[in-house]
Amino acid sequence: MEANFGLLHHYQQLLVTSRTMLSLAREGRWDELIEHELGYVTSVEKLTQFQDSSETAPQMQAQLRPLLKQILDNEILLKELLSQRMDELRTLVGQTSRQHNLHSTYGRLSGNILFPNEI
Repeated sequence: MEANFGLLHHYQQLLVTSRTMLSLAREGRWDELIEHELGYVTSVEKLTQFQDSSETAPQMQAQLRPLLKQILDNEILLKELLSQRMDELRTLVGQTSRQHNLHSTYGRLSGNILFPNEI
């Protein structure tokens, strides 16, 4: 029975971390989100090991089910936010690349006078 309460505690901790990560993503605090990611993955691994070593009573399963659903829902939302961020970064990289190409092209021509027959 004590193992079941430990399992509940692990799920609660994972949910807290999940909510924190989702909040950080919504606020655009990406560096902090990355710092929490390793802790989240470690918590999932510990939870898996803990759950494998103990049998879960039906009453405890009923308590864990809503926690697990919220954790999974948070992961879905987090993945959507991360996907949007990746799209933003992809756009920025594309713009930077185009600007670099323009600067390279026009930089070579700066200070030169071009005549129509030289183009």
